[in-house]
Amino acid sequence: MRRMGGRIALAAAAGVAAELAGLALIGSAAWLITRAAEQPPLAALSVAIVGVRAFATSKGVLRYGERLTGHDVALRAQATTRERLYQALVPAGPPSQKGADLLSRMVDDTDAVQDLLVRGLLPAVAALVTGIAAVVLGLFLLPAAALVLTAGLLTAGVVLPAGVAAVTRRRAALIAPARAELAARVADLLHGAADLAAYGAGDRALAASAGADARLAALERAQARTGAVATCLGVLAQGLTVAGVVLVAQGSGTGSVATAVLALTSLVCFEPLLPMITAAERMTGVSAALRRLREVRATPPAVAEPARPAAVPGGPLTVEVEDLVVRHAADRAPALNGVALTLTPGKRVAVVGPSGAGKSTLLAALMRLVEPESGAIRLSGSGSTGPDADADGDGDGDAPGIEAGAGGAGTGTWTGTGKTVDLRDLPSDEARRIMTGLTQDPYVFQASFRDNLRLAGPEADEAALAEAVRRARLEDWAERTGWDTVLGEDGRTVSGGQLQRLALARALLNDPPVLLLDEPAEALDEETADALMADLLDATRGRTTLLVTHRLRGLEEVDEIVVLENGSVLQRGTHRELVEVPGYYRDLWRSEALVSRA
Repeated sequence: MRRMGGRIALAAAAGVAAELAGLALIGSAAWLITRAAEQPPLAALSVAIVGVRAFATSKGVLRYGERLTGHDVALRAQATTRERLYQALVPAGPPSQKGADLLSRMVDDTDAVQDLLVRGLLPAVAALVTGIAAVVLGLFLLPAAALVLTAGLLTAGVVLPAGVAAVTRRRAALIAPARAELAARVADLLHGAADLAAYGAGDRALAASAGADARLAALERAQARTGAVATCLGVLAQGLTVAGVVLVAQGSGTGSVATAVLALTSLVCFEPLLPMITAAERMTGVSAALRRLREVRATPPAVAEPARPAAVPGGPLTVEVEDLVVRHAADRAPALNGVALTLTPGKRVAVVGPSGAGKSTLLAALMRLVEPESGAIRLSGSGSTGPDADADGDGDGDAPGIEAGAGGAGTGTWTGTGKTVDLRDLPSDEARRIMTGLTQDPYVFQASFRDNLRLAGPEADEAALAEAVRRARLEDWAERTGWDTVLGEDGRTVSGGQLQRLALARALLNDPPVLLLDEPAEALDEETADALMADLLDATRGRTTLLVTHRLRGLEEVDEIVVLENGSVLQRGTHRELVEVPGYYRDLWRSEALVSRA
């Protein structure tokens, strides 16, 4: 809002001018009617007639300008608030709030920014100036009437709003969390309906939702009653003030013209003040909403941004993880403890291990979502290679393991610095641009198949989209379903295999230098998972890839397998090497073989 001070001042000025035009319209109209009853010469009324027309026209124009400018400022401020809230969520790492609560903050609470301007700040400025103008007019016409008017204006514009704010402040602080709780309950009912039915928990979930709805309704009804009573008192104060002004004017012997002007201007100057009562009620909710937004923005980032960001090395990148230690809390054991691995250009490494072994934490560290306690992740450029360079000894001049068309490699010429940088010296956004891919829980938006795919490459043309879909083995489904078919929110209209293949197509379209794949076959049936893994390993051939998986089928094709347990590396080697020695990998391989035969 500070950055838009000029726009806010313009909106406030337009609002004030509109209210003053309305006040002048009523005052001049009252003077014109009462003076015309005295049958003066027409020339004596000409100025008032022109004034009435001018004030009536200008009031509408100024009101339109105030609404246009004020809402423009409010919507800009609201959009900026949402953008900053989103920017605060990304570096903060996994959120402590539930998804529905975060959605409530992102939607409902950011609406408070609009109300702060449109229903709070701008009307308050207009009401203040209008009230002062009415009192000044009263002082000019009859000081005693101005005192009565001042008392009424203070009652309706200050005392009642302050009382409403005091009564509703505690209740308003409860409404936003209650609304978020109801949103979370409803989301659980919608997205977990099948699980709730399977476990016979549907009635309990419905009862919990009904309870949350009843609590929110009770709070909102109580707050509405408070506002309604205060508004009635405001209208009563308006009527008593007008009656008092008329009585004082008649008692002082003021003429009929001045009495009419005082009475009608006293009546109309309350119009911008009375909404301040309901605004005070809303402002308590706005205060609570802004406090909830500040809680999110005050969450310390999960990673520290470098003061002087380094440049990304050029050429094909080598990623070296050295003695990496990551601890999620000071009183907990390390999630990663001395992990080391190397990803050279074109190399595919699979990380396997039981749940809780630290596999996803390793991916989070590579994407700069968590801060290592010690150790390092380094990126090294491959320097410059030309058509005659043969780094892998195969006579094709490519960097090791790079094939044409894979990950932007295979062009035969690389221009890079060959330097090495620590991942912590890169901006987190840049780190995620370099290393990203298929997450464990891909999301599908309520949009067309084409738009869901284009999220990963907004500038991609139709040929690039089709190539990504082909490599993810989605072309038959895309042609059968249609590129413009709207997919349901959160992937409810697609199967698990289609969802994972869509996520893989996104990853291929995004084409990061280092492709990260987190449990791509999770929660799929055996046949679908086997087909997906086979296609995935084929699509990533020649790409620098780190695959996190609990399935061992197909891992004969990767260059290295790293076995994690309790955050430490237990084994490493190729599939052939690991199945020949006792250990976790061979045991899991034999278990999968038995299940497959069964």
